[in-house]
Amino acid sequence: MIKSIEMRRSIRKYKEDAVSDKNILRLIESARLAPSGSNTQPWHFIVVKDKVIKQKISEVSHNQKWMVTAPVFIVCIADIRSRIKEEVELILEENSPEEEVKQIIRDTSIATEHILLTATSLGLGSCWVAWFTQSTIRPVLNIPTDKYVVGIITLGYPDEQPMSRPRKKMEEILHYEQW
Repeated sequence: MIKSIEMRRSIRKYKEDAVSDKNILRLIESARLAPSGSNTQPWHFIVVKDKVIKQKISEVSHNQKWMVTAPVFIVCIADIRSRIKEEVELILEENSPEEEVKQIIRDTSIATEHILLTATSLGLGSCWVAWFTQSTIRPVLNIPTDKYVVGIITLGYPDEQPMSRPRKKMEEILHYEQW
């Protein structure tokens, strides 16, 4: 696993080669196995291959044109209904006050990272995109207002090899016992 962590890069140029459904299911399986608080498993995933839908997603993601070079998008969605069962109306936004929003974002982020690392281990490139607002991304995919889009993973075979980016030194981030 450490090799996948060391090798993972954000890829923004992809080959046209299709990603097999078998590999897509492997990625979703790795996310399905992620840990979550109280085992709520709040995640849902939408696999997008349609060029028109990918174009609309890239447009609401601040018109990042490079995104459409990826053969596949995986939209990672957090479902607050895994924690709030009451049938109350909820509209989740970036500044929603419900404490559970933070919990479902945390848990879905873990599952999303599982996809990114598994993609690397399968020789696929990926990039986690989150430069959109809930109010613009949800209508593109008919996502209900009580769901929170955590990110869009662009996915495919890389057509670039970015260098690793600088990392802070261990002594800058590591603390023992207290701050």
